[in-house]
Amino acid sequence: MQTERGGKTVFGANLGILMLETRFPRIPGDIGNATTWPFPVQYRVVREATPDRVVRNDARVLVDRFIEAAKDLVASGCDGITTNCGFLSIVQDQIAAAVPVPVATSSLMQVPMVQAMLPPGKRVGILTISQGTLTEAHLKAANVPLDTPIMGTEGGTEFTRAILGDELEIDFAACRRDLLEAGRALVAANPDLGAIVLECTNMTPYAADLRKVTGLPVFSIYSFLRWFHQALVPDRFAQGLDDPRY
Repeated sequence: MQTERGGKTVFGANLGILMLETRFPRIPGDIGNATTWPFPVQYRVVREATPDRVVRNDARVLVDRFIEAAKDLVASGCDGITTNCGFLSIVQDQIAAAVPVPVATSSLMQVPMVQAMLPPGKRVGILTISQGTLTEAHLKAANVPLDTPIMGTEGGTEFTRAILGDELEIDFAACRRDLLEAGRALVAANPDLGAIVLECTNMTPYAADLRKVTGLPVFSIYSFLRWFHQALVPDRFAQGLDDPRY
């Protein structure tokens, strides 16, 4: 007789996503649009964790709220936890210490891995929603070298303003232009770039266009979490332990 192990409430949605409290629209590709994912996910909104408080201020003052929501996701059946803001790298260690499952708070955590893949003389560049407030503390928490080239989208007309302002309506065509302009500027200022990592989880819808205009590999929260989820729910290529041949 084959038996299955229980111990949790929800099955089949193994990745839990901690969400900032927002109201702006989220298109496919955005971490907060559930249709982005080719697998089920679970969400929890962290109340009072607004984009402005997390990106432009110090998210560490809200860490207890993030931990509480992370624990709730684990209790609901999640085997891995992530967040919808790259700036939450600054609370990676605290959340990871508080829950019994792996935690991947930030897309920035990809930077050391991507750097290791690049040929000599090439390095990673970062596109962020707010260069002015992406501090050494955020970078150190994700093990990002402090001399990593960084370019923000603050100089654009829509992306940073609308998302951090939590606007009810967003011109996504203008957001695309902001991202492409920032990507071109990052590459022009740093001819030794070998890849780009997108800090902001709202940037994923523009990754393909950035790849096309820069010619560089583009890593996003989507690439990170597809990899992360594969470890939580590996594809099966054989019958496994229930196969009588083993």
